[in-house]
Amino acid sequence: MMTRPNLLWILGDQHRGQALSIMGDPNVQTPNIDRLATEGIHFHRAVATNPWCCPFRFSMLTGQYPHKGIDITPPPAPLDPELPNVASHLRAAGYETSYIGKWHQYGRGPEGTGSKTFVIPKENRGGFDTWIGYENNNSQYDTWIHGHRSDGTNVPSQRLPGYETDSLTDLMLEEIDRFAKEPEQPFFGILSVQPPHTPNVAPPEDMARHNPGSLELRPNVPPVPRIQELARRELAGYYAQIENLDRNVGRILQRLRDNGQLDNTLILFFSDHGDCMGSHGYREKSSPWEESIRIPFVIGGGVPYQGRRSGRVEAQISAVDILPTTLGLAGAPVPEELPGYDYSRYVWSREEVPGPGQPDSTYIQHTRRKRMNDGIDRPWRGVVTEDGWKYVCIPGAPLGMYNLNEDPYELANLAYNHRFFQKRCELQAKLADWIEQVEDEFELPEL
Repeated sequence: MMTRPNLLWILGDQHRGQALSIMGDPNVQTPNIDRLATEGIHFHRAVATNPWCCPFRFSMLTGQYPHKGIDITPPPAPLDPELPNVASHLRAAGYETSYIGKWHQYGRGPEGTGSKTFVIPKENRGGFDTWIGYENNNSQYDTWIHGHRSDGTNVPSQRLPGYETDSLTDLMLEEIDRFAKEPEQPFFGILSVQPPHTPNVAPPEDMARHNPGSLELRPNVPPVPRIQELARRELAGYYAQIENLDRNVGRILQRLRDNGQLDNTLILFFSDHGDCMGSHGYREKSSPWEESIRIPFVIGGGVPYQGRRSGRVEAQISAVDILPTTLGLAGAPVPEELPGYDYSRYVWSREEVPGPGQPDSTYIQHTRRKRMNDGIDRPWRGVVTEDGWKYVCIPGAPLGMYNLNEDPYELANLAYNHRFFQKRCELQAKLADWIEQVEDEFELPEL
């Protein structure tokens, strides 16, 4: 294990786990992320837990399930400044901390705070030494930032000069250069970008590579013209954004290499949730389908990966596991009250052997009835097992049960097939156990 490694989170918004060339998606090329995955650890079955921006980000920062500490009924409540989070834990371990980009942990709050130029109060920026970002933004060429630096200087509200991912990466590169001047000071940085989020706009050179008519749709996109036409139009920009993000990952890797920091920096690349993009007739996030809940999750960089035979592991790391895993990578204590699992042992070991207490399933949830077009308008709870089963319920009724081993596109719903009644009983019991364990509340169906 390296001594006091630098740590860097890089995350996009709405980037589904299947949308990488290393995952076999024929529509996209992601050489830099692929290299991180092959030389590092690739959790190719990672789960968003609650596939929606605010609750996922709450979980990644605090290590808690969103129903335990965040009110996501409109308007979403700000993150409690007194709640321990990744910044406070790592600062206590001697790290300097930086956050660059999308925050989405303040909510709408008072009237007008949803505007692009709204300034989040400093006490609501998570306690990071440097924080330069914005609450939320869905216009990649019209991004406004504000914040503060570790030296106490204020960053006034200003518009980024170019495309969001490029400009936010420029800011992170400045942080990397600054940290290179103090090599004995370990740093923790987060680069959080909105793309590949709707409206699916990327720089012209990226957009030019993707023709909607030539894209290969997933087999579970229904052959309905209005669904396929919208999916193709959105996917062209979606893949362009992902390739742009991959290029910026390459810029970060090169800067770390040039500064002599790469060998002592661990990079966690992931997303807050996926995007259905027409699969099952749905769009965007918040549904329990694979395209919505699965996210890319790679831990790369650093010396420990040299000579590793294979980077792919089957463990289903999830949102609540990100904080304990990060603390484990830092060699910092993992608080016992955190409900997630520390998967850092997979980084140091060449063998994939489940550790003590490692869960054999993952709890997934959507705690609010979200009335969005082309999305599921019911709250739901579910469980995904490591042996390949998924079971999801809406209040009082099953929604879906799938054997993902034989049906990865979820085309055969077994929830009402009596041949699989015993499996449904088994999975509902597991789901009930999870609900009790995490102190959630939900009306399960009668068997």
